[in-house]
Amino acid sequence: MARVVFLVGSVIVSIGALLAALWLVFSGGDGGRSDAACEPEQPERLVAEVLEVHPHDPDAFTQGLLLDDSGRLWESTGLRGESEVRLLDVDSGDVLSSAALSPDLFGEGLTMADDGSLVQLTWTSGLALKWSLGSGETPVPERTGEFDYDGEGWGITTLDDGFYTMSDGSNRLQFRTPDDFSVAAMMEIERADGAADQLNALEWDGSTLWANRYQSDEILGIDLDCGVVESVVDASSVTAAATEAIESAGLQRDVQTRDVLNGIAWLGPDHPDSYYVTGKRWPTLYEITFAPA
Repeated sequence: MARVVFLVGSVIVSIGALLAALWLVFSGGDGGRSDAACEPEQPERLVAEVLEVHPHDPDAFTQGLLLDDSGRLWESTGLRGESEVRLLDVDSGDVLSSAALSPDLFGEGLTMADDGSLVQLTWTSGLALKWSLGSGETPVPERTGEFDYDGEGWGITTLDDGFYTMSDGSNRLQFRTPDDFSVAAMMEIERADGAADQLNALEWDGSTLWANRYQSDEILGIDLDCGVVESVVDASSVTAAATEAIESAGLQRDVQTRDVLNGIAWLGPDHPDSYYVTGKRWPTLYEITFAPA
């Protein structure tokens, strides 16, 4: 059984048997699953099928992808002195607008708040940056605030009710409030057939939380009712395609340890089965779908 810790003021309350309560808190749901139904089982095996290939900035150390409510694709990039939040043209790969982080900050995951602003994590600085987008078709992000947090920041996404879900490279997810980014609960993810650690970029599609697993070709589908991995996507075909594109462009990349698969963005309700994915310093962006293995 996955373990959930609710934080109430300064008191930590461990609740191992009532995982459904977490979903009640965050989604306003009217029920949950029995304890037996929440035991980790062999996850469904899926494969990533490439639907379309688009150009991508080969120097972008991608940490997060996001499709906003207007269908625009945003990207968070990392590395100190190179970190940005940027608006991309999907068809050309061009950067339409961007804003740089302070040279001492290492950009990480990216999500959209309920008020239409962007929230961008930093790796070890304990800061979540808030960016206003203003108006127009190609808005330039303007930094308007920040939240503090403890520990490392890796991936982040926004649930239907506005709460944030955040990863830190372990098997633990943090659920943070939209008003002050405080931790409301933590959940340890379990998997029946392997490790569920190294959770990196996150994406919520309205029913499943998808997570890149760092330094692997796996995208994990996580059931937040239970805190278990319910599906595992083998994205090795995407990494293979990226490797071919990298070699064709004459680039030097290490797609196994450094320049790895990272970043996932759901295309939204009009394309409910499609996602954008890329990797760190990849010259290509892929539209993919998940199919039975």
